[in-house]
Amino acid sequence: MYDLSSVVDFDALAEVRPGSSILVSGPAMTGKQQLAYDILADGAASGDGAVVVTTSDKASDVVEEFRDRVPELKGSQLGVVDCRGEGGADPELIEGVSVHQVSSPGDLTGIGIGITKALESLHNSGLERGRLALISLSTMLTYTDKKTVFKFCHVLSSRLDAAGYVGVFTIDSSAHDQQTIQVIKQAFDGLIDIRDAEGGGREARVLGLATEPTDWKRI
Repeated sequence: MYDLSSVVDFDALAEVRPGSSILVSGPAMTGKQQLAYDILADGAASGDGAVVVTTSDKASDVVEEFRDRVPELKGSQLGVVDCRGEGGADPELIEGVSVHQVSSPGDLTGIGIGITKALESLHNSGLERGRLALISLSTMLTYTDKKTVFKFCHVLSSRLDAAGYVGVFTIDSSAHDQQTIQVIKQAFDGLIDIRDAEGGGREARVLGLATEPTDWKRI
């Protein structure tokens, strides 16, 4: 089991089954990416593997971010799939971290191949546990339709299940209509819903990972 409750303090996140995929949904500027990174860094600090699929940040920035968060991080613990389309076709090493380049956030086949290679690399390094973050599905949805993205998430969920990893995927709920959000949600085991709190700050609730949805709580 994976304990994510040290990052997001909900009992429903204290025992997350390996292979689970979690959607982190909320409006823009509510810290979804940082929350996903916190979940991965928390695991990496305990020796777990981490895979980051980025559609906006440079791979070098992702590596730097994780080295800042986890100073003892080994390069073999982290894999990055850079979907911005600005790198070459061949894998590269950045500070000992394997980076897989993909032509664009709409190249879902290429992204899937990059994720598979990253998972294989971590497995070959002897890492049996790990966490994956995909930032963000909203960027993918500007390149392709919701049904295609749903199928991609569904297939990726099976790969995470086979690897015994936990997946965290972000989506900007304010950028899409409700029908799109509902379609995408169906590909996931659970949901961390984030919203702006009255008086500032943010609140979250967890759905799908326990028998009942949690109440909203400041995080």
